Amino acid sequence: MSTPHTPLQLSRDEQKRLESLVRSTTIPQGQAVRAKIIILAAAGNSYPEIARLTGVSRQTVIKWRARFAKNRLQGLQDKPRSGKPAIYTAKDRERVLIAIGRQPKNATHWSVRALAEETDIGRQTVHRLLKAERLKPHLTKSWVHSTDPEFETKALDVIGLYLDPPENVLVLSVDEKTCIQALDRTEPILPLRPGLPERRSFDYVRHGTTNLYAALAVHDGEVTGQCTDRHRHEEFLAFIKLLWRKYKNHELHLIVDNLSAHKHRNVKAWLRKHPRVVLHFTPTHSSWLNQIEIWFSILARKAILRGTFRSTKQLIDVIMNFIETYNQRGKAFNWTFDKNALLPKLTIVTKH
Repeated sequence: MSTPHTPLQLSRDEQKRLESLVRSTTIPQGQAVRAKIIILAAAGNSYPEIARLTGVSRQTVIKWRARFAKNRLQGLQDKPRSGKPAIYTAKDRERVLIAIGRQPKNATHWSVRALAEETDIGRQTVHRLLKAERLKPHLTKSWVHSTDPEFETKALDVIGLYLDPPENVLVLSVDEKTCIQALDRTEPILPLRPGLPERRSFDYVRHGTTNLYAALAVHDGEVTGQCTDRHRHEEFLAFIKLLWRKYKNHELHLIVDNLSAHKHRNVKAWLRKHPRVVLHFTPTHSSWLNQIEIWFSILARKAILRGTFRSTKQLIDVIMNFIETYNQRGKAFNWTFDKNALLPKLTIVTKH
């Protein structure tokens, strides 16, 4: 088995670049194969061996090794090909970009067909232009801006509890997940099969709802939950009392949102008599500051969204079993907040 007479030498930068191309999942497969050919050639493999390992012909190996030897990394690029010229011009591109920046008439957003009619350019050309510019007029994203005048003070308070809580303080992220539906399908679910996803009937039967009160112990990941029929201040106060009894050896600092039930006069009266429990309110429209929302997302994805429940009791049993199982292997979330990106200074504000 012969090997190339002239050894192929790679610089450190070339080696790193070629390895990056081989690992990449975004480049055409052909480019990754070319990079692998060069790496194998530099390792001293023969033409037949490289061909066998990459699944290409011996002539293909010789071609790309020679191209690399002459032009290095640039040699692995495809050469310009002759053929039909581009069917759209820079002016066509400009017309599409100008049009898409305007609100269409009698529509909420542009479609390829509407843009083609507006600009007098073919639909396929418009589609290629949008793809090249990575424009997706059918998609939309939303955001919410907190107008809370005390945003910075409240945010610093919560972040301080996450990053540097006072000694002997247990920080609990608390919230309600309301109106969880016990949905049952009218037909049996067809299970996953090769080439087919799980299938279920479109229509369903609703067997009622439940409300979940949950508290996440921020620094160890333990979750406490309680399901209720309603979500008033009475249920919220009952859940606080449950936490007060469960964690009787700790001062409890609860991170909650601005729901009116959390600020009810009866809740305030109870808190005044039990100073071991302190509430910390997140800024308005800032649910991302409450870590229990992360856990609610996990619960929804893994236990609720694709579940089938024939009664509210079954739904509650699934939720409570999920909490029990989660606590056996759950861990605290790694809070990666960059205080310099949002707030100029981290100051812990702890109420006593």
